Amino acid sequence: MVQKYQSPVRIYKYPFELVMAAYEKRFPTCKMIPVFLGSEITHEQKSEDGAVHVIERRCRLNVDCPYLLKKIVGVDFIFFIQKNTLDRRARTLKIEAHNESFSTRVVVNEDCMYSVHPDNPEWTCFEQVASLDVKSFFGFENTVEKIAMKQYSQNIRKGKEIIEFYINELLSAGITYIPPFDDTVVPPAITISPAEARSRSESLTIDGSPELHLGASASSITHEVIVGRDNETKLDADYIERCLGKLNPLQESRLVQLRKWVSDSHKGKIPSDPTLLRFLRARDFNVEKAREMLCHSLVWRKKYQVDRILSSYTLPAVAKEYFPGGWHYYDKDSRPLYILRIGQMDVKGHLKSIGEEGLLKLSLHICEEGLKKTEEATRRLGKPVSMWTCLVDLDGLNMRHLWRPGVKALLRIIEIMEANYPETMGRVLIVRAPRVFPILWAIVSTFIDERTRQKFLLYANNDYLGLADWIDEEYIPDFLGGTCQVKISEGGLIPKSLYITDGDHDRERSEDKALWEESIYNCISLGKGQVHEVILPNLERGAVICWDFDIMKQDVTFTVLHTVKCVNLDAPSSPTSPLGSADAGHTSCIDKSWKEGVEYSKVEQPILCHDGDSIQGSHVTRVEGTYILQWCHVDPTPGHHHHYTLDLIESITTHKAKVMYYYEILKSHDFRGSMSSLQSCQSAFSSMSIGTNASTQSQISS
Repeated sequence: MVQKYQSPVRIYKYPFELVMAAYEKRFPTCKMIPVFLGSEITHEQKSEDGAVHVIERRCRLNVDCPYLLKKIVGVDFIFFIQKNTLDRRARTLKIEAHNESFSTRVVVNEDCMYSVHPDNPEWTCFEQVASLDVKSFFGFENTVEKIAMKQYSQNIRKGKEIIEFYINELLSAGITYIPPFDDTVVPPAITISPAEARSRSESLTIDGSPELHLGASASSITHEVIVGRDNETKLDADYIERCLGKLNPLQESRLVQLRKWVSDSHKGKIPSDPTLLRFLRARDFNVEKAREMLCHSLVWRKKYQVDRILSSYTLPAVAKEYFPGGWHYYDKDSRPLYILRIGQMDVKGHLKSIGEEGLLKLSLHICEEGLKKTEEATRRLGKPVSMWTCLVDLDGLNMRHLWRPGVKALLRIIEIMEANYPETMGRVLIVRAPRVFPILWAIVSTFIDERTRQKFLLYANNDYLGLADWIDEEYIPDFLGGTCQVKISEGGLIPKSLYITDGDHDRERSEDKALWEESIYNCISLGKGQVHEVILPNLERGAVICWDFDIMKQDVTFTVLHTVKCVNLDAPSSPTSPLGSADAGHTSCIDKSWKEGVEYSKVEQPILCHDGDSIQGSHVTRVEGTYILQWCHVDPTPGHHHHYTLDLIESITTHKAKVMYYYEILKSHDFRGSMSSLQSCQSAFSSMSIGTNASTQSQISS
């Protein structure tokens, strides 16, 4: 498997020319990195005006591996080829490196770039991407990969430290400024043959390494050019440490990779960096698993409009009076502290009075408040706070809390929390646990992730004096012997007069809509070659069609069609076959005899959407008529053209694509020709998100 690495942006608060002077001092050896044994120049060339300087070096590195492996492969060191292209006019240095030794068995590539900071011309940025592919290595493939990853992790952080060391040397020598390239000075071109270059190169020593050694350490990484990416997708290493916490180089790389994927697939707004980091931690920094988990969570939030809970949710009167939970200052790690006196909670009463959906909404509201409080704490303290602490008081817990519908509702809530709020619980302090607690724990613990279970601390009976290790004494609750008064409900039994009947529950569902049904989005499944169409009849000229959809499985194409012909509006809304299908059970609203450009036309060209993509766009109608939004499942078979009879068994057994979509039509007099009017489209972007690049906007005609 190819190991990949992609660095965040590392910033030197010095001009580019000074950084380059420091970089050159690392050759031919660097005393700060002993694994680098030296280098020799094999080719050197300058442009006629002296602006571009290209140097190729052959670098020798020590093999830091077990003695037995050295004897088996028969080498004590390995060679890497490094090509540096310095453009003084553009103020960039591009570094390309690859391994020469064992190149048929192991492929290592690295691309680095020094460039001027886009917002401050007196600062310099450094980025790198690399990849490691161990194809075969005498049966030691896993060992070689682990050694490479270990060396890379150890050495990658030294790069900035070494550059700053040599910058300080320059400053100590009185060199504080080096002028940029001057176009008025035109030196002659210089071309040096390999033989001359070798004769001019300094002798090899055993002291250190240039920047190449980062790639030459055979580390993990993404072999794609980072230059030219939008700045919004980049992360500053200093920002990561300051706002997200200390990460090792590979964890930083995983964060950058996930952020880039989300930025590419979810146009408009992407989840915040702390959110991405939480999902990565929940999946042990496996980018693919974190991506899948995050994708499902974003779809869930959009479908059920979870982002609107903080602004639209009103705590029921019953919960205000009888729900024994609330926020209470902070713990010693500055995490928001939530207290839940579950032993005083009337589980049956809450389910009978506000229902399971009401209890779930209450739980989601608490979680959203927790996210907001961690953000506030981060801003207030100037350090990352991404989790909260929960103090659970079990005094009063008994068999009535094991009421089957109550336990079922609790497990459902836990399942949703685990899937959508990973790594938000920093610590769970359980106090005054009675004898019945092991029974409840045996039921509940199997639904809690192992990483989360390790955060539970249990204080049985009255042995809760250890709370002072986690909570300042001034904030220990009064009901646990502390001096701080807790301003939350004491719970108690809910009067049966506040219960609502099943009929009331049904009526509440229809009026207020349960969470499970509260969605402006439609969900469809598409079999192999099938299409789904939304028919929009009799639209006036100048109307705006807005759409917002997510691909949850497989690949799908999307297009917008227009026709002035009469369309059968009574056609089934279930997925249908593509145009031209001979299967009578899966006909499109576009008649097979119609020709494109005559009876109908494509006003938006088809776009291919992949699993996980989130697409938003709009189209301004130029002429009156019927418009059709069409989604089509893409057949993965090479050379397939969608002109076949769909086999019934095949359509059932093959994988289906899933699409969640929403559309809206804005009348021309509401649109008024202003692009800002498109913001009235109720696309439920996640409040976990931060603004990045603008939403994908289809080409429109006025």
